Amino acid sequence: MDKSHLQKLEEKHLQLSVRKSSEHLHEILADDFWEIGSSGIPYDKEFCLEQGVVLSHMTLHHYEVQTLSEDMALATYYVEDTTRNRNTLRSSIWKKIDERWQLYFHQGTITDLHKDEYKERRGR
Repeated sequence: MDKSHLQKLEEKHLQLSVRKSSEHLHEILADDFWEIGSSGIPYDKEFCLEQGVVLSHMTLHHYEVQTLSEDMALATYYVEDTTRNRNTLRSSIWKKIDERWQLYFHQGTITDLHKDEYKERRGR
């Protein structure tokens, strides 16, 4: 498992150009992908491809990865969303399927923590 590779995929997932393209999202999201949005509402891959995803300018900070198995990893990080003027804590489970990493699960939680407070609390 290569942390820098997963971080690049995660950053790609946050890019507006990728989020606008169902073709690019299809490539990143596993077929059985699902997420719990920061609203608390669950979504699956089909919904994301058909209805689209939030189009915001987001910046990723304090990216960490924990290996769960040879072909699965948990990523946690902090996102500044300047479009919606809010911050979220994020977690993603990446799964290696057909020899490539795909996003299997994602969750966002709105936070009042500043990015440096998050880093301090995480202790990393």
